[in-house]
Parts: sequence; structure tokens; C-alpha cells
Amino acid sequence: MAPSLLSALTALLATASVACSLPQNNPLSSAASSSTSTATGAASSTSGAPAATTTAACNNSPELCLRAYNNVTYMGAHDSSFLRDASTGNSIAGNQYFNATVALSAGIRLLQAQVHDSGGALELCHTSCGILDAGTLEAWLAKIKFWMDGHPNEVVTLLLVNSDNKNASDFGAAFEASGISKYGYAPPTSNAATANWPTLQELINANTRLVTFVASVTPSPSYPYLLDEFTYVFETPYDVRSLDDFTCNLDRPSSQSSAASAIAANMMPLMNHFAYTSISADIEIPNAGAIDSTNNPSVTAAGALGTHAQNCTSQWAGKKPVFVLVDFFDRGPAIDTADNLNGIKATGRETPTSSSTSGSISGRLQDRLTSTRAVALLAFLAAALVIV
Repeated sequence: MAPSLLSALTALLATASVACSLPQNNPLSSAASSSTSTATGAASSTSGAPAATTTAACNNSPELCLRAYNNVTYMGAHDSSFLRDASTGNSIAGNQYFNATVALSAGIRLLQAQVHDSGGALELCHTSCGILDAGTLEAWLAKIKFWMDGHPNEVVTLLLVNSDNKNASDFGAAFEASGISKYGYAPPTSNAATANWPTLQELINANTRLVTFVASVTPSPSYPYLLDEFTYVFETPYDVRSLDDFTCNLDRPSSQSSAASAIAANMMPLMNHFAYTSISADIEIPNAGAIDSTNNPSVTAAGALGTHAQNCTSQWAGKKPVFVLVDFFDRGPAIDTADNLNGIKATGRETPTSSSTSGSISGRLQDRLTSTRAVALLAFLAAALVIV
């Protein structure tokens, strides 16, 4: 794509997000954004809570405490740092209505984010820093550390996309500077998948409650808590445009021939369950208009999260997804599917109020209006380019 066109499209997405902004009227979302912004500055000076020796609940349920890490399903927020809220002008590129710490308080235990090199700094950017820039990796990690400081019985997983092939030392510097490295779990061996993961309670007792995968990175003995994703995890397809197209097939890594072979090699399955909608031949955005269907915990509805999880469990000979990634996690709500897979009734969560409705206009209609306006802007841009 020509630089001028890329710049124009970048400007378009920014303009569309402002032009199509719709107020949330959600005090929880505003308060959460405010509290986490304040927390960032305090995180580096706040010491971590001591490791728990006994606990009534691990990851919101006492039933999970004695389960091995790889025998639990973790609901995850896909592109968790990219928000469709007031802070981004309700950007149509955003994948979540609530930020990472709100997600954690709501029961999300997997946070995924894209990491790019922006002028030598590791930045959380959505494809391009000109489209949606969520700040530095270090600042984001500091907020998560602050949340973990106050929740000593919770095990959190991060999945970071290494978009510009940075070294483990680059990521390690951000982890060390944020202070979150103190919680990092380092397995006995970093070059092979294993069936022998510790239990959640063992991770909590050791205060190594943060498991971090990077896609992809060469492991470094200096930062043993930074794990190469595709040594331990395999994924289902992620570029889905129709709710009928969710499958349980292996998409990555190429080193495995099938989901069955990956499971036999002790790799943990990650089920991608989010859909895109196109606003032009080359531009896709998260399909928020269909999110109530996409994140539905039903095990009978076509394209539903519950149905996808059930199908994969069946196709994988009873192996449940260990990781699940969704957009707009609060809708569904997606966490219900993880609870069903884990067979628990959770405690201690804070349920966010849906931010995708405003007044009498439904969230689905809002997103249709947003997409319609974006298409109109694209058409105008295309016409302008032809004229020029």
C-alpha cells in the first residue's frame, strides 16, 4: 500500500472513531479508567502482597486450587489493551469495552496484547501505532502488577504478540522496570512442553502467579519467565468473518501437523473465538454487532462460544480448551463459558455493567451505525484519491 494511502486510511480510522463516538454513560467504566490511571504511578512503589499459604479460593473458586495450571480453562480478553470506550473516542478498532484491570476483577485471567517497536520503545499498538496506541508495555504491566498486588490468590496469564521480533531482553526490561517480573513463573525447562505444571495453589504459595507467553521469542536464561508461546501452546484459526466458520483445527504452530498431534505433545490448546466484519476490501474491524451471539454460553446455538468450546472438547478427545480469547468479554458474558468448562460457581468477582448501550439505542444498532459511517468515509476517501 502506498504511504500516502496508508496515512489516509490511518487518519480515516481515527476520524471515524471520533465522528462515530457514542457516550457510554457508564460510571463504572469511567471510574475504572480513572482508578487504573492513578494506579500506574503508584504501582512501582507498591510492594507486592506476601505469598498466600492458605486460601479459600484460587482464581475465584476453591475448587480450582488443587488443579494443575494446564487443567484449568482461562477466559481471555483478545487485544485487551485496545478499547472501544471514551478514552479512544469509541474507536471502531477497539476490541474491548473495559480495560485490563476491570477485566481481571470480572474474572478474566488471560490478557492478550500486540507489542510493537515505536521509536525504540515497546508500545501496545493495534497493527499500526497510528491506528490505535494504548501506551507503553511497561505502563500497562505496572497496572496489572498493581492489581496483582491486591489480589494475592490469583494466577494471571499474559500472551504478548511480538510484532516486530524484539529480543527477550527488550521485553524483560519492561517487565523488570514495571516490577511485575517478581511474579513471573519460570518452568524447570524452557525448551519443551510438559504435562507437569504446578497447581494454582502451588503457584500462589510460591508467589510465582504470572505466566507469560510471547509469540514468538527466543528464550533467554536472564528472563526465564518469558516463555515462547508455540513451545507450549497451539491455536485454532483467528481470522474468522462468519460465526459459521469457527473450527477446532490447528492453525499455529506449523511444527505440529494437527490438534491431535499438538495435544499428544503436551501442548495446551488456545481456542480463538472472535469474529471480524469488513468495512472495505482491505479493512476489518471487530464484529461488535454480533457479539451477543458470538459470546453466548449456549452449547446449542450455531457460532456461540459455548458451542465452539463443546465441539473442540469433543474433537480433542475430551481435552478442554486451556485458553480462550474473545472480544468484548463482558458480553455473553463470556466468563460463563469458562465457568461451565471448569465446573465451578465463582465467587468474588465484580461484574461490569455493559458499556455498549447508551440511552434507548442498542449496542448492535450503534455498531451498525458506526460501520455505516465508516464505509461512507471510505467511499469519500476513495473518491478524493481518484480526483487527486
